[in-house]
Amino acid sequence: MYKAQFTTPIYPYLLLLPQMAIIAIFFLWPSAEAIRSSFFLSDPFFGSETFVGFQNYTDAVTRSDYMRVAWFTLIFTAVVTFVSLAIALILAVAADNVLRGQGPYKTLLMWVYAIAPPVAGLIGIMLFDQHIGPIVRFVALFGWEMQVGVDYWDSAIAMMVVATWKQIPINFIFFLSGLQSIPKGVREAAAIDNPSPSSRFWTIIFPLLAPTSFFLMIINITYAFFETFGIIDVMLKGEPGNNPVTLVYKVFLDGFRGNDLGGSSAQSVILMVFVLALTIVQFRLIERRVHYV
Repeated sequence: MYKAQFTTPIYPYLLLLPQMAIIAIFFLWPSAEAIRSSFFLSDPFFGSETFVGFQNYTDAVTRSDYMRVAWFTLIFTAVVTFVSLAIALILAVAADNVLRGQGPYKTLLMWVYAIAPPVAGLIGIMLFDQHIGPIVRFVALFGWEMQVGVDYWDSAIAMMVVATWKQIPINFIFFLSGLQSIPKGVREAAAIDNPSPSSRFWTIIFPLLAPTSFFLMIINITYAFFETFGIIDVMLKGEPGNNPVTLVYKVFLDGFRGNDLGGSSAQSVILMVFVLALTIVQFRLIERRVHYV
């Protein structure tokens, strides 16, 4: 087996230095500062700090609004992850069966991924506008008077729809790549053994997509927790009020709007620990059922 040889022992470390510097500056240093600040009550105007121990953590988890935001974040993450994966899988299967016009078909499905989250949020505002929004007009035909920005669950549904729509393309790309990597001989043998297309998909094709599905599940959970910030911020128009928000957006509200730097730092640490624990559980329990071929 060929192994890379370096003339100078320090050379590989120099190659790693830029990436390690980025990790240290943009992740490790802010994380350490957030942990330190979470134990202090900070004055944002005069820069003074008072050590309060775990009081910021206690205040965060015992507040009713924090628990409501936490439950909504779990619901939001579950819905966005499941729906975006399901729709992307259906579209990928359909695209895999297209014989003519594959290029334009795939492009139409993937172009949304190039849209930045704030832009997706702006498009969502137009789609769910009370006066000119086409989606609002459509659901009004069934007697549903949708009031985004006024009604809690109407706003929640609009945020979930836009966040899901934004994430479908990347899921589609990976699912389609996974489907096209399945050997043709395996599909032909499966067609001989099992004539039912649906049964053949769930018993043979879908299990072969398990590594891709597991990877996408991790990516989508991370996306729903953190990367939907821009969508939520634009759709709430800077006035969250009683509208639904996620935990990462609440950290921003309490820290930069409420000037509670210690409390927002404690919330960010709680969120970081929760996501880390969730990732560990996923790799320890779910990955055991994933078979790599």
